[in-house]
Amino acid sequence: MRQRTRRVTRLAATAVLTGSIVTTAGAGVALADSWPTPPPYPTPTAPYETADFLTPADPGYWNPFVSADRLTSPFGTSTKIVCESFHGVKLDCWQADLQGNPHKLVQLPLDFPGSTGAGLPGGGPGHFVYPFWSAPSA
Repeated sequence: MRQRTRRVTRLAATAVLTGSIVTTAGAGVALADSWPTPPPYPTPTAPYETADFLTPADPGYWNPFVSADRLTSPFGTSTKIVCESFHGVKLDCWQADLQGNPHKLVQLPLDFPGSTGAGLPGGGPGHFVYPFWSAPSA
């Protein structure tokens, strides 16, 4: 009787564990962002691939007088980045994780640590941050 109880308990625990893994994996896929699609008509905000960002590895990233777009990401600019912009001002950007899945970058309200550029058209350069809560664990 004890052996049967142990087997049933193990099977139940395995089923619960498997179910939670499948649910978690499914939730990760459901919450994934998608790459922007180019509209079927001409527009100045069409998405394009770029790597034109200062990252923490660049000395200019830390210089508050450098007026340039900044990126804080665990991948730097090593993975695909797609942005939409208008007249040179980046509006929205997405970056791929190591598996190639897109994640929409969060734009900070300031180009921190930059201190100049707010008077430029469109508010100047931006600071984009990879959403770390969805970053893959190594």
